[in-house]
Amino acid sequence: MKRFTLFFMIGLFSLVSQAQNKKNVIISVKPKLVVGIVIDQMRWDYLTRFKALYAANGGFNRMMGEGYSFDNTMVPYAPTVTACGHTCVYTGSVPAIHGITGNNWFDNQLLRNIYCSEDKSVKTVGANTDAGQMSPKNMLTTTIGDELKLATNFKSKVIGIAIKDRGSILPAGHAADAAYWYDGKSGNFITSSYYMNDLPFWLNQFNNRKIVDSFYAIGWNTFLNKSVYPEYATDDEKLYETKPFGATALGFPYTLSNYKGKDYSKISTTPYGNSLTIEMAKAAVINEKMGKGAATDLLAISFSSPDYIGHAFGPNSWEMVDDYVRLDDELGKFFQFLDATVGKNQYTVFLTADHAVAHVAGFMKEHKLPAGIFDEAGLRKELNNLVKEKFGISNLIESLSNYQVSLNHPKLDSSLQNPDAINKALIQFLLKKEAVANAFETSKILTTTLPKTQRDMFANGYFPNRSGDIQIVLKSGYMEGSGTGTTHGIWAPYDAHIPLLFYGWGINKGHTNKETYMTDIAPTIAALLHIQMPSGAVGKVLEEVIK
Repeated sequence: MKRFTLFFMIGLFSLVSQAQNKKNVIISVKPKLVVGIVIDQMRWDYLTRFKALYAANGGFNRMMGEGYSFDNTMVPYAPTVTACGHTCVYTGSVPAIHGITGNNWFDNQLLRNIYCSEDKSVKTVGANTDAGQMSPKNMLTTTIGDELKLATNFKSKVIGIAIKDRGSILPAGHAADAAYWYDGKSGNFITSSYYMNDLPFWLNQFNNRKIVDSFYAIGWNTFLNKSVYPEYATDDEKLYETKPFGATALGFPYTLSNYKGKDYSKISTTPYGNSLTIEMAKAAVINEKMGKGAATDLLAISFSSPDYIGHAFGPNSWEMVDDYVRLDDELGKFFQFLDATVGKNQYTVFLTADHAVAHVAGFMKEHKLPAGIFDEAGLRKELNNLVKEKFGISNLIESLSNYQVSLNHPKLDSSLQNPDAINKALIQFLLKKEAVANAFETSKILTTTLPKTQRDMFANGYFPNRSGDIQIVLKSGYMEGSGTGTTHGIWAPYDAHIPLLFYGWGINKGHTNKETYMTDIAPTIAALLHIQMPSGAVGKVLEEVIK
């Protein structure tokens, strides 16, 4: 009996030890690679609206079918623009904390307009242009890539890739190994001396291939049979669409061969900008051996071309539909590439957007829906004339951008005029404008009578030294512009409702309609990797997505 008891206790101890060891192994395992995908200008409804056009083995259906979809994900701040969106995704923070309040903003201390990623202290690497004088120095918090670096004692590799500089620099973070972006003058992917003094050998080889010329030679025709497109979009050749390929280029097919060797920027307004980005990402994965080390690596990819195409043609155009069908195909092939190089179920992917977009105002009016144009440049002149006439101060309005009015405070202080009286006069003038629903002083956001959603979004976007003095709230459907094409940037759901998909290692299968936010992405990835969330994060972990 004693011997039986002894054997039983030894066996039980062995089982417990094995279970404990197995538990320890499970806890310590992490994905070899995290791939963050931000699609520059993607409405959430593109996932469902074009679903029948997406391939069964394409990227979107693979992520929706095998991963987890958050179908009610919102941008929690305004303005809903590229720089803010990319920063928010990777910091889990908002402009009021991370400091990126727009693609550009008027700095109230420096008294000049600032570009989000500008850095005149660094040099271009990879081309003889000034397009590389960029860095993440204006971003005031860490990113998930920075925290991954800290957690692995800087053994993880973190790389950002995009056509736009801000689409690669801000996601990659401060401690990134590299951020690469496309220079439309040289046709090269470049970087800055913030990261390195010379391009790696593999990137010089990649640039020397001049893949852009090959795409130009093909031209842009519809990916699917033309009979399909009228089911999903308005006929092409609309007057309210812009003409990025010339006044005579009125619709498919677009001949691009005349740009070969001359204008490398036009590729950005075609789906081939996405293809070029994918090829660059593949080259980085292979040559930097991403996903091959002991520590988890992070690749931040931003697809910029949907934004260029969307601004020009709008969300109800053949061009936009074609772009997303092609992007779905490219993503499907990219995931197959990752299966082969990193290993299936060995990497984790999230896909989202930096913002969505409004329908073209002309398209809306055509269908008797509320819409209109807001002329920022013309309004600035009117406001300056008003202040000159009533208060005797010339050119007090320094900037009108991000739907905010910025005043020259030194000039205002020296005038001895009452600031409250000037602000009141400006607001009263703005409220008479057809496009304007509301206007108020930004410093009084929390005491202004506003719906909670608007108040929270404007407060989250307010950083005193980098925000304007007066916030303008447009009516639904109204946008800044000239009458052709479309844009984004306001609080409304058509600009703020974005997709959010997770797929791969450690990810559950399913979907939810519960309200989630862009700020939740970075904390969720941090929880998946068992690392600290970024320093300014305000989002929550989406627990249901993690196995």
